[in-house]
Amino acid sequence: MRYYLIDKVTELTATQARGIKCVTLTDEILHDHFPDYPMLPGALIVEAAAQLAGFLLEMNFNGDNKPLVRALLVQIQRAKFYNAVGPGEAMEIVATIDSTRESSAQIGFDAHVGNRRAARGTLQFVLREINVPRIHEQRRSVYALWTRDFDPPLVLP
Repeated sequence: MRYYLIDKVTELTATQARGIKCVTLTDEILHDHFPDYPMLPGALIVEAAAQLAGFLLEMNFNGDNKPLVRALLVQIQRAKFYNAVGPGEAMEIVATIDSTRESSAQIGFDAHVGNRRAARGTLQFVLREINVPRIHEQRRSVYALWTRDFDPPLVLP
């Protein structure tokens, strides 16, 4: 099973991206976590933040006359969870580039439901050239869905 944990990207700048994850009872993981108190596992909140952060990095690191790189999560630092996220809630995640080097970056994330903080943390990525066309097609397809309301449409790497 694949987990695409961002439903929509709502904002993209050179240093920040905002995205939404809508949690529903059809999210299969909620059936077991926990049966009488369904909540999105913390690991999936971090994965949602990592997906949004990877999108942010790939949109900013890739450009004309450069090899196409993909963001790979290599470390989770200081992840902390505050409030549960359950069915019927829309979690907003903000990913911000804290620092970059030639082929790596550190991203801070904050996840909220309304004005309640759900989680925050720091993620470390490396950016690598991956010569697998299927991966590039898959990423472009997912990114196009996430950003379908952007006007003008984004040029996807």
